[in-house]
Amino acid sequence: MIEMEGISKVYNVGGTEVHALRGVTFKIQQGEIVAVMGPSGSGKSTLLNIMGCLDRPTSGSYRLDGEEVSRLSDDALAGVRNRKLGFVFQTYNLLPRTTAVMNVELPLIYAGKGGRRGLALEALKRVGLAQRAHHRPNELSGGEQQRVAIARSLVNRPSLLLADEPTGNLDSRTGEDILKLFEDLHRKEGLTIVLVTHEREVALRAQRRFVIRDGVLQEEE
Repeated sequence: MIEMEGISKVYNVGGTEVHALRGVTFKIQQGEIVAVMGPSGSGKSTLLNIMGCLDRPTSGSYRLDGEEVSRLSDDALAGVRNRKLGFVFQTYNLLPRTTAVMNVELPLIYAGKGGRRGLALEALKRVGLAQRAHHRPNELSGGEQQRVAIARSLVNRPSLLLADEPTGNLDSRTGEDILKLFEDLHRKEGLTIVLVTHEREVALRAQRRFVIRDGVLQEEE
């Protein structure tokens, strides 16, 4: 599913080179749940952005479903994101004046797909929130807002879900519900999930764990 080989990312900050990633190499198979852990500034966000085709590496090879994506044009990368990737963020990123179902429809609008309302309602049903489809974010709990965000990430039927601190803004009980939802999606639909987290309790729910420090990635034994 994911093959990264020798991935490095260097930023120029005020004339100084900052090495965010240093020769990262790993593989993730279709249907795995993998956690990436590391302290702030370790390179987690940079790695996630490259996996999500939001950024390009300075050097190295990134193959997604066998396709070399590290050197694609911006338009081609946008196409890959629309077809294959779903994103879940710590802060939900919902439009505040828009209902849950309309928030879920947004990726379908960008992709130019028809039948959007039905697809969005089905996605909300998949995350157990069909009954809240016409509520706005301020009428939903934090856990419900995150479920809307997960439904939005699933509506285009991606093969890879990237979750950045998905339980970071939730209390422990609600966070546990979200983790169980991920596990359910993985078990029923074979979804490949990459969880970026600083919480070891969350990482332990994954099948494999990587730790990143100073831009260097290592798999836990």
